[in-house]
Formats: sequence, C-alpha cells, structure tokens
Amino acid sequence: MRILVVEDEEAIADFIASGLRSSGYSVTCASDGRAGELEALTGDYALVLLDVLLPSTNGLEVLDAIRLRKPDLPVILLTALGETGQKVEGLDRGATDYVVKPFSMEELLARVRAHLRRPDQREAATLEVGDIRLDFRTRRVERSGHEVLLTAREFELLSYLMRHPNQVLSRSQILNAVWGYDYDPGTNVLEVYVGYLRKKLATVDGPVPIETMRSAGYRLIARD
Repeated sequence: MRILVVEDEEAIADFIASGLRSSGYSVTCASDGRAGELEALTGDYALVLLDVLLPSTNGLEVLDAIRLRKPDLPVILLTALGETGQKVEGLDRGATDYVVKPFSMEELLARVRAHLRRPDQREAATLEVGDIRLDFRTRRVERSGHEVLLTAREFELLSYLMRHPNQVLSRSQILNAVWGYDYDPGTNVLEVYVGYLRKKLATVDGPVPIETMRSAGYRLIARD
C-alpha cells in the first residue's frame, strides 16, 4: 500500500518514512502544503499522513482540497498543537484521525493499520507468545493465566516485543517504536523498562522470556 507523508521537518519525515517502509508500506514524502496537495490529488494513495503546520499551504487547507476531490481517502493529521480546538477543527473538516507530536512509531503504525483495514478485515485483538497473552481491548496481560499489571509504557514495550517474537531488536528500533523520534539515544530508559518487565513477568512460574543479546539488543523468546 502507498502512503503519502506531508511533513516539512526533515527529521520527522525521515523517521516516519523509515518506520512505514520497515512495515512493508511504499512511502512518498512531500515537504510543503502545495506539493502535498498536488501529490494527494493526483497520486494513487491508500492513506495520507498530513502535518497541520506547513509552509505555502497549511494542512487544514490541504485537507479541505482532499475532502473535496477524494472524500474517502483516509487522512491522519500530525500536529504539535495539543489544544482541543485544533483537534476538533481538524475532525470537523474531515480528518479521519489525528496524532499529537511527539508520538512513537508503534502508536502511529497502530493508527495506520486501523484505518487501512478493509471492512471485512479485523485486526487481532490479542497477541499470544508462549504463555504470555496480551489483550488490546482490555489492556490486560496474563502469563500462565495470571494477570500481570503493567503501566501504559510497559504495555507498549511488551506489545512491540510480542509483535516480533524470537527476533533480535536493536535499541534504536525499540526506542523509535516505543518512545518516538524525540528520544535521547544516550538514555538508559529502555534498560530500565526492560528491567521492570522482567521483574513483573517473573512474578509467575517460568523463566523470564526477555533475553539481552550482547551488543545487539533484546529478544522475546516464544516458549511453549
């Protein structure tokens, strides 16, 4: 599927494009409103990620043009403006959804997946890896049938690891996906949260399933 990213901040555009391509999407980027509007109206895209504050033409005006010509094209607004009024105006003018900066790649990908699903498709509401079960609807995590209470960030970290069982994930991959593009690469926040998860998942029987791969990253082992 082809996705159009209209974002004038190069670092953010590169972050989004890299994450989308790693998930199998084809990505085109536009760095200002006029170019983004032309690309959206003439190209064959499944979804548009549209920044609100853009040079030449702002994102809401681009949204108006898209809605006039392509009323069914999903458009997710990207905005650093947290005010309720901005969100409501975007939704009233036809935005499908919005994501407030800073955001994690995992959050953005979840929004993209949700709006690209066909009516006859349903994304799995649960993940199961070995004896760990995660339910997105209830935000409940169980191991061997015992509930494990997690914070929101711990839940997001575990869900990302569970989407890639037995795969070695680098620190930068995890930080990008769970903490977003504005993370400090020198931070030890990942190590701290992996420690939290290990402690909580070890409260029931069985070895801790998260392995540290020296100089490589972390891996969640799918044990039967």
